[in-house]
Amino acid sequence: MTPVVVLRPEPGNTRTATALRALGMDVRQIPLFAVVPVDWTSPDPARFDALLLTSANAVRHAGIGVEALKHLPVVAVGQATAAAARAAGFGVALTGNADGRAAVALAQDRGFARLLHLTGRDRAATGEAEDRDRAVEPVTVYASNPVPLDDAVARSFENNAILLHSTRAAMRLAALVDASGAARARIALVAISQAVGDAAGAGWQDVTIAPQPTDAAVVACAAARANTRAIDQRG
Repeated sequence: MTPVVVLRPEPGNTRTATALRALGMDVRQIPLFAVVPVDWTSPDPARFDALLLTSANAVRHAGIGVEALKHLPVVAVGQATAAAARAAGFGVALTGNADGRAAVALAQDRGFARLLHLTGRDRAATGEAEDRDRAVEPVTVYASNPVPLDDAVARSFENNAILLHSTRAAMRLAALVDASGAARARIALVAISQAVGDAAGAGWQDVTIAPQPTDAAVVACAAARANTRAIDQRG
């Protein structure tokens, strides 16, 4: 069976790897980034209608500064982020099922016009409103720092299927493979969304896009791909 490589940071890396191993997969854990908290100052919560959370990392790493914001309703990008928010004592008002832009649109449709976005240092745009009139105000509460990897690790990705959970991971993987001389045509990708798959560029053996932007969907796709290839090889 083709080994599967999990690149996402901890603690998500181990959760994904555990789910894959439970399905009988051969898993390698190679996080490309490590998530760490950063110092931040909470703005006046009276200026906002809700909190926008696009990653569970914002909940895990925001620290004590978030206590002053817990009375604000949460707009979560997806079910995993919503679950992390509830576990931390937040009230979740809305849960999206796509990306940050979609979550913002959902919030504004429901009357949450002013959103405080607790987010990472490197983040995807959440919509034109963020630049136009600050309807979404981002505050950085954590950073995802690259984990050093040498060329030998990148070359070892050949003949593996690699799971991609973010555009940053996709872009870094593409750079690592090009720099190491590894052949993309011998590396398969399973991406959490079309945008993440596109960010990896072209030339890969094949690219499978999860039908929903969730870790569970990525795991299911990786397992289905492995089973299909095993049947084909037995032919």
